[in-house]
Amino acid sequence: MKKNLLTVLILALTMVNLVLTCVMMISVMGTNKKTAKLVNNIATVLNFELTELGEDTPEKTEVSLADTDVYNISGSMTIALKADDTGKQEYIVFDISLSMNKKSPDYKTYKDTMSERESLIKDAITSVVGSHTKDECRGNFEGLKQEILEAIQKLFGSDFIFNVGISGVKYS
Repeated sequence: MKKNLLTVLILALTMVNLVLTCVMMISVMGTNKKTAKLVNNIATVLNFELTELGEDTPEKTEVSLADTDVYNISGSMTIALKADDTGKQEYIVFDISLSMNKKSPDYKTYKDTMSERESLIKDAITSVVGSHTKDECRGNFEGLKQEILEAIQKLFGSDFIFNVGISGVKYS
């Protein structure tokens, strides 16, 4: 009789535990749905803000490979970077190439004289890159390339150069 009474007691406690677990799950699921909805709303708002921020930046030109001409700046460029907090002078060395749109009217104007303007291009690149520290260059390399592109486009007063390629980057 003792075993039966103990079995009945365990069964009753198990049933109470099951009922309380169901009540807890129902209350947690409601809260979970509200939290998921809030997170989705926040993510949607952030996505809208990111696309709205992009409106101020110029649209990236889509140019087919057949309409692209590449001009390689002769030699590697060695540029002194802005000193960091320690005051140690750092340098960056890289090769750079400019992608030009053959269908742009300015391409016909400048394509044959790019080598004559190479020193101006190098000066624009040096002024942009030299204003950054080593950590800034490493942390936002795509942003640095965009700044170089904008400086070159400003130099020419045209967007026939639509991309900047940087390779062989070394820091010292």
